[in-house]
Amino acid sequence: MTTIRREVLTLPAARLGADNPLPPLRPLDEAHRIDDRDRAGLPRDMARQVGYEPLRSLLPVPVRDGYDRGREPRGLEALVIENDRLRATVLPALGGRIASLHHKPTDRELLYVNPVLQPANFALNGAWFSGGIEWNIGATGHTTLSCSPVHAAPVPAPDGGRMLRLWEWERLRDLPFQVDLWLPEGSDFLYVGARIRNPHERPVPTYWWSNIAVPEDRRVLAPADEAWHFGYERRLRSVPVPAYDGVDRTYPLNSTYAADYFYEVPDVRRRWIAALDEHGHGLVQTSTDVLRGRKLFVWGTGPGGRRWQEWLTEPGTGGYCEIQAGLVRTQLEHVKLEAESEVSWLEAYGPLDASPDGDWHTVLRGAEDRLETALPRADVDAAYEAWRTCADAEPGERLATGSGWGALEVLRAGWKLPGTPFDEDTLQDEQQPWLRLLRAGSLPEPEHHEPPGGTLVARPWRDMLETTAATPVAEYHLGIAQWHGDDRAQAVRSWERGLKTAADRWPLLRCLAVADQEGGHHERAADQYAEAFDDLCARRPDGADGAGGDARWTAVAAALGREAIEALLGVRRTADARAVWERLDPTTRARGRFRLTEGELLAAEGRREQARALFDEGFEVADLREGAESIGLLWARLSDEPLPARHDFRMRPDGR
Repeated sequence: MTTIRREVLTLPAARLGADNPLPPLRPLDEAHRIDDRDRAGLPRDMARQVGYEPLRSLLPVPVRDGYDRGREPRGLEALVIENDRLRATVLPALGGRIASLHHKPTDRELLYVNPVLQPANFALNGAWFSGGIEWNIGATGHTTLSCSPVHAAPVPAPDGGRMLRLWEWERLRDLPFQVDLWLPEGSDFLYVGARIRNPHERPVPTYWWSNIAVPEDRRVLAPADEAWHFGYERRLRSVPVPAYDGVDRTYPLNSTYAADYFYEVPDVRRRWIAALDEHGHGLVQTSTDVLRGRKLFVWGTGPGGRRWQEWLTEPGTGGYCEIQAGLVRTQLEHVKLEAESEVSWLEAYGPLDASPDGDWHTVLRGAEDRLETALPRADVDAAYEAWRTCADAEPGERLATGSGWGALEVLRAGWKLPGTPFDEDTLQDEQQPWLRLLRAGSLPEPEHHEPPGGTLVARPWRDMLETTAATPVAEYHLGIAQWHGDDRAQAVRSWERGLKTAADRWPLLRCLAVADQEGGHHERAADQYAEAFDDLCARRPDGADGAGGDARWTAVAAALGREAIEALLGVRRTADARAVWERLDPTTRARGRFRLTEGELLAAEGRREQARALFDEGFEVADLREGAESIGLLWARLSDEPLPARHDFRMRPDGR
C-alpha cells in the first residue's frame, strides 16, 4: 500500500539567510519579455494573453538575497510518498519541490537530482535552486515560493489509500492553490492533481508551469512539428521541430546558447513530453488537456551556459535541461481566471522505454504507442475525474506548515476553501501587525527602532490603511500600497506626511529616493539615499554590526548601503559613495556582491589597478541575476583581455 512518511535529507547546502528588508518598489527585472517586433506575427489568442496583465512588481513579496555559497552538510525536512513501484521525495520547506522520483523495479532515478542545495538568483524574488520537479504559480518566471515553505498533510485518495496534499497562498496574485500527489498501488506513474482557485469577486490573471529537471544527455520528444523559440536576445519566433538551421534541437547538447522551445502541440493530440537516453530509457510526463503547453529549456554548450550549470551544483556533476508543462503555449502569457472560479487538471509522471533515434514522426509514433500501452489517455482522464471527488477532502495530520498569509486573508474575507484550510494557528509574527489592523483598526509602531516588517498592497488592505490613524508607519505602508497601484503622486505625499513626525526617517527617505530615481531626479535621489543611510547608522543599536550582530540590522544596512552607493556613483559622487562603503560592516564588505560594488567604486575613483586586483583575488557574487552582465561590463572597463571563464555568465550571442 502507499505510504507517506517523514525523513531528513542531508546534503551540502548553503544558508538561505535573511530576506531583503527593503520593499521592492522598482519595476520587475524580468528577462522573459517579448521584443515588440515579434508581437504582430503572433496568433491572436497568444498575443492577447502575452498582453494580459504581465507582472510589473514583486510587491508584496520580499526579495530573497541573503543566501551565500558556503555549503555545509544540513538536514532538510523531507516527505516521502511511496508504493511498490515508485518513491517520490518531497521538500515541503522548499516550495514542495519533488527532489527525487525513483523507479524501484529498474532502480532508475527519473529526474535530475542535484547533489547540493545552492540558491541562485533565478526566482522572481531571488533565491531558487535547480533539480527535481517544481510547481511554478504566479507569473512568468520561477515562483516566489521556490525556497519558501508550503503546508502539507495526508488526505484520502480515490482508491482508498492516501495522497500527500501540498497547499499555499500565492501572494503575487492572491490565489490559493493545491497539489495532490497520488500513487495508486501497483502504479508506475505518480499522479499529480492540481487546482488554482480564485475566491475574489473579480477576474485574476494566473499562470502555471510544472518544471521537470532531467539529465541533458537525452533526446526530448513532444508531439509537435513547430516550436516557439525564445532566447536571451528576447526574440520570439516560430521554428521547425526537430531541426532548424541544420541542427536537431531536440538533443539539448546540440544548442550553443540557452533557449526555450515552446512546442506547438495540435489541439487534437495527447499532451505529453519525454526525455529519453541513448538506450531509450527515461521519463515521460502527460496530463489532461487543460495543461496545454509543453516546453524544453536548454542551457546550451556556450561558456555562459556551462558556467551557470557549474554555479548551480558542484564540479563533476552532469548537466541538466528542463522539460515543462503549462496552462498556455508560452511562459510569456497569463490566463484570465474568472471571479469565484477555479482551474484544475491532472498530471502523470513515470518511466518510458522507447527508441529515441530516427525519423521524427516515426520516433513520436513509437513513443506515443508505448505511452498509450503504459498509461492510456482515457485512464488519465478517468483518474482526473476520480481525483476531483477527493479534491475538497479535509487534510489530516499536518506534516509541514507554510506561511500565515493565507490565514490572514481568510480571516479578512471569510472565504470557505474546502480542502485547503488556512487555520488561524498558522499566523506568525510577520502577520501580527496586519491582524491588529484588521481587528483594531490600527498598526503598531515598531519597537526599539526596529526596521518595519513586511507589507500588504491589495486593495482591501490599502482601504484599511487609508482610514487608520496617519502614523508614520501607516503612511509608510500606505505609500507602498499606492505605489503598487501606480498612484505614485499619492505615494510620495504619504511618505512625505509620514516623514514629518517619524522618529526613524530612513525607511521613508529610502522610498522617496526610489521615487526620485524612477522620476529621473537622480541628484535628489542621491541626497535622499545619503540622508537615509546617515539616519540608519544613527538609529542602529550598538553591536548590530558583524557576524555576531543583529541579523535584521545587518541585512538592512547592507541593502540600503548597496542602493545608496549605486545611486551616488550614478551621479559621480564618489567621495560620498566611499563614505557609505566605509560604514558597512566587514562581514558585509567581504560578500561577493559587495566585492563587485567595491570594484565599481574603485573604478569610479580611477583606481583601476586596485579594481583589477579584486578579480585576481577572486570573488563570487552569490546573488548574480540570471542574464546579468554587470561583471563583464566592469571587466571591460578594466582590461582588454577576454573575460575570465569563472566570471563568464553571458547567456546570449555577442552583440545581440
